Amino acid sequence: QVQLVESGGGLVQAGGSLRLSCSASGRTFSTHAMGWFRQTPGKEREFVAAISWSGGSGSRTFSADSVKGRFTISGDNAKNTVYLQMNSLKPEDTAVYFCAAGQRSFVRVGVRADYDYWGQGTQVTVSS
Repeated sequence: QVQLVESGGGLVQAGGSLRLSCSASGRTFSTHAMGWFRQTPGKEREFVAAISWSGGSGSRTFSADSVKGRFTISGDNAKNTVYLQMNSLKPEDTAVYFCAAGQRSFVRVGVRADYDYWGQGTQVTVSS
């Protein structure tokens, strides 16, 4: 089992920044990818960004087109924590942001079903 706890959400004005954190505990050594998704009422949970680890080849990061150039995902293995730095925030970024961990050998980072564990979510509200 893996437990995920998100933090860092809040209210910010358009153009501002926030940094979300996702702290993982439990059987984290089997995690091959961690991702951030977001959801607004009445809509499906959508992919935001992910970081994956494959053997000894280091890490790779991925992000949705809607956040490219504004959001950056990073990981701190020593702290079992993944961050999402969000800059130039827009009102349309308002959502509940969820952290997820995938432990299968190949995680399709943009696919919700490929993630095994989810956090409870943290609210991000961007005012215009």
